[in-house]
Amino acid sequence: MPRRYCAKLSIYRSRRIRKHNIHQRHNPQYAGMTLKIALAQTNFLVGNISANVDRIVKAAIHARDELGADMIVFPELTITGYPAEDLLLRGDFIVSANNALYQLADRVDGIALVVGFPEHATEQGCDKLYNSAAVLHQGAILACYRKQALPNYGVFDEQRYFDAGNQPCVFEFNGSFIGLTICEDVWQDGIIAASKQAGADLLLTLNASPFNMGKSQQRESIICRQVKTAQIPLVYVNQFGGQDELIFDGASFVVDAQGDIVFRAAEFREQISVVEFDGHQPIKGVCTPLYTDITGAYQALVLGIKDYVCKNGFQGAILGLSGGIDSALVLALAVDALGADRVEAVLMPSRYTQAMSIDDAVLEAEALGVSHYTIPIEPAVEAFTGMLAEVFADPVKGEGRDAAGAIASENIQARCRGVILMAISNKHGKLLLTTGNKSEMSVGYATLYGDMAGGFAPIKDVPKLLVYQLSRYRNSLSPVIPERVLIRPPSAELAPDQIDEDSLPPYDVLDPILERYVELDQSAEHIIDAGFRQEDVARAVSLVDRNEYKRRQSPPGIRITGKAFGRDRRYPITSGYKGI
Repeated sequence: MPRRYCAKLSIYRSRRIRKHNIHQRHNPQYAGMTLKIALAQTNFLVGNISANVDRIVKAAIHARDELGADMIVFPELTITGYPAEDLLLRGDFIVSANNALYQLADRVDGIALVVGFPEHATEQGCDKLYNSAAVLHQGAILACYRKQALPNYGVFDEQRYFDAGNQPCVFEFNGSFIGLTICEDVWQDGIIAASKQAGADLLLTLNASPFNMGKSQQRESIICRQVKTAQIPLVYVNQFGGQDELIFDGASFVVDAQGDIVFRAAEFREQISVVEFDGHQPIKGVCTPLYTDITGAYQALVLGIKDYVCKNGFQGAILGLSGGIDSALVLALAVDALGADRVEAVLMPSRYTQAMSIDDAVLEAEALGVSHYTIPIEPAVEAFTGMLAEVFADPVKGEGRDAAGAIASENIQARCRGVILMAISNKHGKLLLTTGNKSEMSVGYATLYGDMAGGFAPIKDVPKLLVYQLSRYRNSLSPVIPERVLIRPPSAELAPDQIDEDSLPPYDVLDPILERYVELDQSAEHIIDAGFRQEDVARAVSLVDRNEYKRRQSPPGIRITGKAFGRDRRYPITSGYKGI
């Protein structure tokens, strides 16, 4: 079916329904009709169109044969996966996606499919691309809707790729008039109401709404308020899975016309569920409880590691295990994501590594059943120091830890570890996980080509205080991190008796400052006025501003807060701006 006709079909149906819908709503023939809608909370691979179509077909057959569904609704841009980013600028990719839609229409019968795809259209001699949803049934496209509200903030760049639609879409199916919306549409005032005005008895919304802590509650609060205002039930189907730094948590739900949630799917789990409608009203089903912020963040990190490793074809994961809190948490996350048999830990002590750090690292690896081995770095450090002796012979002025020579010596140790870990990663085909947290990434308390070397940074968006909370939560499931690790002062152990607070404010001071400056975009003056010491604010803000060049070279990491480094926060490296 040509795309132009598909668009006209949607508008035609909306106009016809506006004329006749009042009669149908009061017709006893339709009032008692039931409709079973399946919510396909599924995990797709961006760019793998053929595999995604196969998964759609498999899910639809399961919903039809095992669950008795009349219709199955998939997430946003199902066929390509979300977000496809600049793949959407490739003409061959768009052609493949549109061809796949037509082929899909012929592959499943006996159930209607609602799928998202990037719709190519030529209008008045101009090529257009829409974020669209198509309804497929019995080999035909019943309706096609074009997303109207294109988000262009935070992690979203939809205005870079798509043109905005401007019409509601309502179609008739089994005696019900059903409206279509896509993700951001239901966050904006007016679009739900317009669908109802166009004749919809209920709404389906296809979503790819990424996770951050508190997002599930925020999502439900906004949608329930919108639905209650419009007085129309809504089926909200959200994507599940990890895609680079983004995590999609699922938690699909159904809201009745009064704005109450009558069904909720599980978070962080692939699930196909069925909700039955009786006379356009959803019948109450199971409402799976939402996770707390801490438990949800932990699940998101596990899912992010699992999907990044598996979707990219790695054999497993490897990391450096120091005996500190950060690497202990990453090890536990990796094992929970992949299984102990696919994770390796490497201990790389130096002359400054304390015996208890080695002991604790071994206890962590043994508690989790992980293969581990020890490679002392002193021979490599001595070799590099000897090679650099002549260059380093010229004394560098400065005192204490901040002297350039001392920092260079510390960085050699970190870089020796990075070389060792990357060598093992290459040899074993396992992804190297870095162990730096958000507090460290914010202030540059990390070594380029050293502890920042690796392929994926699981806790890159986890502030240090949250690291401790997540670690204690993991220990509540089974004790895998020694208590001593949780209570001893954190240290990089690159110099004698070194602790983090030699260089940084205490984390219970630093983290709230960083949250205000990085995530909330508050000025230094505002932060000081909130009660923080000027010297602490000045130090933290200066470090954040100076270290953008480091963050730009760090591996991708899992986003769990409202603003992560990367897609969320894009600051210039070369800049005259000073936050203080």
